[in-house]
Amino acid sequence: MSGRTHARACPERTCVGCRERAAKGDLLRIVMIEGACAPDPRGTLPGRGASVHPTLVCLDLAVRRRAFPRAFKVQGPLDTAELRRYVEGAAEAGRIEQ
Repeated sequence: MSGRTHARACPERTCVGCRERAAKGDLLRIVMIEGACAPDPRGTLPGRGASVHPTLVCLDLAVRRRAFPRAFKVQGPLDTAELRRYVEGAAEAGRIEQ
């Protein structure tokens, strides 16, 4: 046997905050636009992306660990205000828009 299965595998990504692996659909894709982190809930914006659980806990961990500059391979801090507003709004709504 070749080891291949006929079932489609769900793509996984690693959260840059808590470093846990999760299904791609369970994580929020983040892209860098003009020196700021921007949410990409549909996953269609161009460029390098980073994934994070859509919770304030994982977002705070990622900011504290300086994970976004490392993931985007840039120097210095990035503005995460827009990203924080999006995650807070999603938490209030009880879900992430897809």
